[in-house]
Amino acid sequence: MYFLSVTQLITALGAVALALYVLDLVRRRKLSEEYSLLWVVATVVVAVLGFSTPLLTGITRLLGFMGESSTVFAFGLAFVTAMLLYLTVKLSRLGFENHALTRELALLRHELEAVRDRSGEEV
Repeated sequence: MYFLSVTQLITALGAVALALYVLDLVRRRKLSEEYSLLWVVATVVVAVLGFSTPLLTGITRLLGFMGESSTVFAFGLAFVTAMLLYLTVKLSRLGFENHALTRELALLRHELEAVRDRSGEEV
């Protein structure tokens, strides 16, 4: 029989609490479903690793880490890195779109001023 260490228990319960918090944020429309899926998947993986000692031990041995907590930490770090890269790509795309919209707005303002000037001359 396998027993959970205090670290595993805290990690797993923390992951479950985070998953519930993410779902609450979605329910209150503070977080979009697009991002919530990533968070829920990550917290479920951490919770499964935290509650499943044989699986965690097997993955730890497979990866060659010294301790199970290092495995959970490595998965968390990988998730944070992937999430930062994903958000950076989204932010870059929004920056490009914002720049294009700013240029388009400037052209429309210029055309509007030209129309106003022409209509003012005719009156």
